[in-house]
Amino acid sequence: MEGKNPLVSIITVNYNQAAVTNDLLASLNQVVSPSFEVIVVDNGSKDNDYKRIDTSYPFASLIISKVNLGFAGGNNLGVKAARGSFLLFLNNDTEVASDFLLPMIELFKKDKHVGAVSPKIRYFYQNDTIQYAGFSPMNRFTMRMHAIGFKEVDKGQHDQVRETHFAHGCAMMVPREVLEKVGPMREEYFLYYEEHDWSTRIRKAGYSIMFQPNALVLHKESVAVEKDSPLKVHYLQRNRILYMRRNIAGMAKLIPLIYLIAVSVPKNVLSYLLSGKRAYLSAYVQALRWHLTNLSLKHIEGPMPSYKASSHTMKPGNQISNK
Repeated sequence: MEGKNPLVSIITVNYNQAAVTNDLLASLNQVVSPSFEVIVVDNGSKDNDYKRIDTSYPFASLIISKVNLGFAGGNNLGVKAARGSFLLFLNNDTEVASDFLLPMIELFKKDKHVGAVSPKIRYFYQNDTIQYAGFSPMNRFTMRMHAIGFKEVDKGQHDQVRETHFAHGCAMMVPREVLEKVGPMREEYFLYYEEHDWSTRIRKAGYSIMFQPNALVLHKESVAVEKDSPLKVHYLQRNRILYMRRNIAGMAKLIPLIYLIAVSVPKNVLSYLLSGKRAYLSAYVQALRWHLTNLSLKHIEGPMPSYKASSHTMKPGNQISNK
């Protein structure tokens, strides 16, 4: 670890949301310390949306991907240009408190076994209401978890630093040395569950994951993806099973499989049929079919390849095109 003033690389992914990304950059411009850089990855946006991103801030640089690499892929592309000893993955539809970085860094300095930290997350449009104050364990039947404090008015009831089972993909800080040990987020997920998979791998590597209530991020949750959509149905269902395949071993897999076949599939199919939501039903069936056609892909369930993040020299305001 570096001394008093480590460089933090803040990585955020833009997809057709330049105005929202600009709001985040303006918010980060108010951050007081420590030193940081911001790497904006434009993830295959349409209509030259990236040209409207404001990189005039001295800390901001832009990477342009010609294709949409998904959440993990976009962030991993940003990692390749990051120079910091700490990497903060931050949704572009957020705004931050001016002092939100140091409390997270302090946890890493106090304990070398801390592998990831997420701040308290409240809703931007209801900024007294909590979205995340840690996560519960994964339910062994449903492969779901719940956010602690979810939709509670924040009265300080979750203001204790504590270990949690999962970091939140909206805002999570990881030391570079941890990323180099466990590897990056898995890009097979594309959208949803990649941070849960990553958190699980970080914990399996012997690190803890911490919730830091003294750091605050406000999240415009509904901006990035429609709250309820066929896209969301597809990736949540597909990736819930993918998480189970990758992280549940041996006979323990029977429990979620039995639940899936006997309860979850009949319930969801019937629900979409009765409600006439044919697009949702199609998305759900395609998620199941993806696994049936990918049963033999060993890399899905196998270990991560060895990985070492490359460090590029990139001056603020530079643009790198990833073809």
